[in-house]
Parts: sequence; C-alpha cells; structure tokens
Amino acid sequence: MFLRNHIKKHAPRRILIIVQRSNGDVFLSSPLIEALYKANGRPRIDLLVNSDTLAIAETMAHIEKIHLFSYGKGRVAETFGLLKKIARRYDLSINLTASDRSVMLALVSGRVTISAVEQDRKKSWWKRFLLSACYEFDTSRHIIENNTMALDLLGIRDWKPAVSSCHSPEAAESARRMLAERGISRFVIFHPGAQYSYKVYPEKLRTALLEGLNRLGVPIVVTGSRSALDLEIKSQLPQLDNVYDVIGLTSMDELIALSERSIAYIGADTLTMHIAASQNKRIFGIFGPTFVSAWSPWSNVLGSGTRLNSPVQTYGNVTLFQADMPCVACGKAGCDDEHGISECLYLIDPDVITNEIDQWLTTVLRG
Repeated sequence: MFLRNHIKKHAPRRILIIVQRSNGDVFLSSPLIEALYKANGRPRIDLLVNSDTLAIAETMAHIEKIHLFSYGKGRVAETFGLLKKIARRYDLSINLTASDRSVMLALVSGRVTISAVEQDRKKSWWKRFLLSACYEFDTSRHIIENNTMALDLLGIRDWKPAVSSCHSPEAAESARRMLAERGISRFVIFHPGAQYSYKVYPEKLRTALLEGLNRLGVPIVVTGSRSALDLEIKSQLPQLDNVYDVIGLTSMDELIALSERSIAYIGADTLTMHIAASQNKRIFGIFGPTFVSAWSPWSNVLGSGTRLNSPVQTYGNVTLFQADMPCVACGKAGCDDEHGISECLYLIDPDVITNEIDQWLTTVLRG
C-alpha cells in the first residue's frame, strides 16, 4: 500500500527496466513497458540488457537509452562501471530477473526498486529486505505474467497484457524490395533455427516438412540469422520451387518488417515466433523440451498463452505441436540437459504439421 500511495503522489519520470537474460526475455518485456508508459504520462524509460540482446532491444518502443552489460572479460570492472553510470539516476527501477547482480543494479539505480526474487528465502532474504517491493519468479507462470507482476505492485490494473513489436520505415522498404525482387506477395515464414540446437527440428524431418509445405502452393520464406547454427541449416535446405531462402540476409529490424508482411509463422519456439505472435499472425509452433506454460506464444486475442501439453493444440491464433511422450515438456536443455539431442523433436510427424497448415489455408484463405 505504501508503494502504491508513493507512486500516486510521485509518478516516476525516469524508469529503468533491467533484463539480463535472452532475446525472448527482452522482447517479452514490451507489455510492462507499454503499461508503464501509458500509466505514468510518457516517462523516460531506459533499458539495461546483456550486449548479445542489443539488436532486439533497439527495436523496442518507448525506450530512450540502452545500457549494456557484457559477459566477456573484466566483469567486475564492467559491473562497477555500470553502477557508476546508473547510480540514483532513476525514480523507479524494475528488475525482471532474480540474479544477485541484476538486483544490485536495481538497488543502486532506483529510488524505488522492484525485482523478481527466488522462491527460496535462504537465497533471497536480503533482496526482500532491501528492495521496495518484490515478487517471486515462478517458472510455472508465463514469462509475460512474471514480467508484469510489478504492475500489480504499483497498483496499475486497468490494462490488458499484449505483446507489440515495431520496425523502422527503412526496414519496411527493405522487406518490400526483398519480396518484390523474388516475385513474392502472399507468403508464410518458416523459421527453422533457434539460439540453441536442442530446440531445432531435425534435418530429415525438416526437409520432409518443407517438401510438404512446398506442395501447398504458397511461397515459403525461410528466415534466420548469421549464427553458425542458422548458417548450417541454410546449407541443408532443399531446393524447392516455392521455398525462398533469406537466412542471414536480414537485420533484426528487417526481420520484424518481413514478419509483418507474412500471413503465418511456422517453426521453432524462438524469438521470431514471439515477434509473429505480437503481430497477431497465425502461428504454427514446433516445441521440444521447452515449457509451454512459460514460453508458449502469447495470443493477444485471448490475452494468454497455454499451460497444456498436447501433441496438437490450438488456442486463439496459435497451433502448437509437441511429441506424445510422458516426459514432455521437461524443460531441459536436451535430454542430457547439456544442449544435446532432444528426442521428443524426432517424434513430431511433419505430415501432421503439414495437414494442420493445409486445413487452415483451405478454410481461411481458399474458402
């Protein structure tokens, strides 16, 4: 109650959001940022993120400045350098992860501080004591629900969580030219890669899926980054009439613009899937060991993800595919939990995916 009354009397004009995790975590902080921006009369909002998430952070709406943390050499020196830059510069600091370093960054930077903390009180007691307010990070709760817990603590309730994305006019023009040069109008995106190999649909099944999709008569634009994993996938793509490979040819800004022009997303549970979901595209997501309760595509139409594990399920504009195995989803980084093979991905039939997409195309676009 004290925190809510304080915020009502002293609306924050400078806010720092700290997200020291992956691209998806940064991108899915957008509902929090949007709500804070509207509720506080367009305050200045800055981000503090890891350096390897800068590309997606630069596309976020309402952000004025981005502070970077690098996990390279000299972490202690870099931490102290960051602390000096942000010390007491903000009226409100909100940290979306429970790590010791990120909590300290919040405590030093903000006059009012809110953070996720571990459920284990032996680890988090000092954080609970020092922070203005905190909430327990719950891995069984959707990441967006976790990321927006601070809003309830601040008394901001008149809002509906929705994920949004934006891109520059230059990126839109670049995407338009890319499609025009290839003679593509209506198309679907197929995004086979991910940050980690244990999330990637296996090559043999991926080829069979592309061959099935190729027969549907709708152009398939295959997207990906310039990472070693995506470039390996690029080298394995079959040569098919309706498949157009643009892996490694787009910036993050251009990828968002390209996704905006698509009619659907097909592929791995990765950042590009969440971008497409933010644009209310039809989603066909292939999930391996990832917890859908935390990382399922957020349906803006429904205002939710899913908590259900099922070989095939549809909610709102989203269809997900998982293996029919008792261990799904396990949440591990591969079966060995060391970034090895995910056996569950080998048991998702590409014909099942193709049939679902064909039915959608038939009923929605050809009917």
